[in-house]
Amino acid sequence: MRLWHRAACTAVALSAVSLGLCAGPAAADSGEGRYTFAVIGDIPYGSAEIADFPKVIDQINADPDVRFVDHLGDIKDGSSVCDDAYFKMIKSDFDRFEDPLVYTVGDNEWTDCHRPNNGGYNPLERLATIRKVFFPHPGRTLGENSVPVTSQAAQGYPENVGYRRAGVSFAALHIVGSNNDMAPWTGNTAPTPEQTAEAKGRTAAVVRLIHETFDAARRHHDKAVTLLTQADMFDPTVKDPAFADYSAFQPIVKAIADESAAFRGPVYLLNGDSHVYNSDKPLDGGSKWLSFYGVGNPAPNLSRVTVDGSSNADNWLKVTVKPGSKQVLSWTRVPFTS
Repeated sequence: MRLWHRAACTAVALSAVSLGLCAGPAAADSGEGRYTFAVIGDIPYGSAEIADFPKVIDQINADPDVRFVDHLGDIKDGSSVCDDAYFKMIKSDFDRFEDPLVYTVGDNEWTDCHRPNNGGYNPLERLATIRKVFFPHPGRTLGENSVPVTSQAAQGYPENVGYRRAGVSFAALHIVGSNNDMAPWTGNTAPTPEQTAEAKGRTAAVVRLIHETFDAARRHHDKAVTLLTQADMFDPTVKDPAFADYSAFQPIVKAIADESAAFRGPVYLLNGDSHVYNSDKPLDGGSKWLSFYGVGNPAPNLSRVTVDGSSNADNWLKVTVKPGSKQVLSWTRVPFTS
């Protein structure tokens, strides 16, 4: 039945998108009913996870509830080579997802590729390659059943996308670790001019998409907003964070805080990067992150979830949208099958 439904929707794709004739993920958002999606990140790391990754995909594909997949970036570990062959292999794996897949770029696949054990690449060249390999059709998701999404491709950022499902506005934002790529590259004591220009432009695009996502949510009277990113801007595993290591996140955090505080519903931030599952409210009143980032308005309605990754990548996050619930999003960790 699931395959028949997908085939039917594909056959009438243009009508389905414009008129909402199909109830699947390719359809126009009706804002009604439950909606379930899968979230993974910081996977696959190392040879064992690389070998098992097709099984992870098969398990997610086999879940009849799942209708969309989000990968939160870091498709390799931080000490392996960033070569084209690896990117193409992971892209082939991504193509096996039966549901639409949104991939949020991580730092390990471009930002940190200047490291000698990563091949000593120019990170900006690797970023251009990532965009070429993983975003061949800007404005559409990956996966077997690709669907349209809004995209910042015209601005040079095809990886920054937005979409609406079940009365929730989503945005995938290209924000990476290593201080959003402002940590100096190998052989340098400060960011290069090219590095700084890239980070500045990408940050501005991210901030624009944050504002646009909340504007759309208010316009459509959405129940919630969900932001997806690789970087953990509130890493609880760092006991004494130095602002110099997080400074590039400040305008992004301020935009998220301001928009969340002004939004009447719940806001969710799903990220990877720190590899250990965590659920908290990083911008609630009394949080240390308010003064750390210079945020004036607390955002108690912002809930953040970090997915397990790296050596902890033994489960995927199953997230369900319940439009009639005050919580709106609920989630559970589903162990990988052997």
